[in-house]
Amino acid sequence: MATELLDWITTLDQEVAALLARLDADPAARRLYDGATTASEYAAFLEQIYHYVRWTRPLCAHAGARLAARCVGHASETSAADGRVILAPLLLRKAEEESGHEQWALDDLAALGRDSEAVRCAEPAPATQAYIAWNRYTVEAGAPEAFLGTAYVLEALSARRAGDAAARLVARARIPGIAGAVRFLRGHADADEGHVRELAGLLATIPCPDAREAILLSARVTRTLYPDMIAGALAGAARKSAAATRREAPSHVSLAAPREP
Repeated sequence: MATELLDWITTLDQEVAALLARLDADPAARRLYDGATTASEYAAFLEQIYHYVRWTRPLCAHAGARLAARCVGHASETSAADGRVILAPLLLRKAEEESGHEQWALDDLAALGRDSEAVRCAEPAPATQAYIAWNRYTVEAGAPEAFLGTAYVLEALSARRAGDAAARLVARARIPGIAGAVRFLRGHADADEGHVRELAGLLATIPCPDAREAILLSARVTRTLYPDMIAGALAGAARKSAAATRREAPSHVSLAAPREP
């Protein structure tokens, strides 16, 4: 059983590795993590961050409440004995830890001179909408513990990429105001490494196959959607900037004398 549980965490880590490989292979995402992205691309990244992160606290809180309700008063039953009972307080605590993190993204956007209210009112990208819909389904009607698969993948990503990305963005200083616009990246780089270790330690104690399957499925869904949520937004911003440059470029005017008819 111990070997099986260890293999299960290794499988989760393989989902993280697959996400990192896909992002590293994407030119727009690589520019972001190398600190070479443009202001419009970075703003597009932060906008999608805001739209999905604002759901983290309510999703964690609802998942924790549902899981706790399933286990309360049933310590001798399978629902508690399968190990999921320890995940309820974890989810509720994560809800508190994540409170206000969407404001970090808005603060970063404000430091770039972006209109926070316009960002709030904007429609999320299609992949971001799919991410929100999937996680709302699992939390509200499916297996509430599944949200921890999403959390594991995204916190591992932050632990491995966010700190370096913030440092490189500031060091390269290609974006006006960037030194005051990396609060979200730095905040998650500082916290998420410890979060991943804690989460891995707890998940390694969950023997229930159904719980592990639900958590792993959400990890895979997130690993699949995230590149389109972020890299897709970056690429879209780059296309818009290129189109605007073409529109603003002066048309060629010939100074040659007209030919005689």
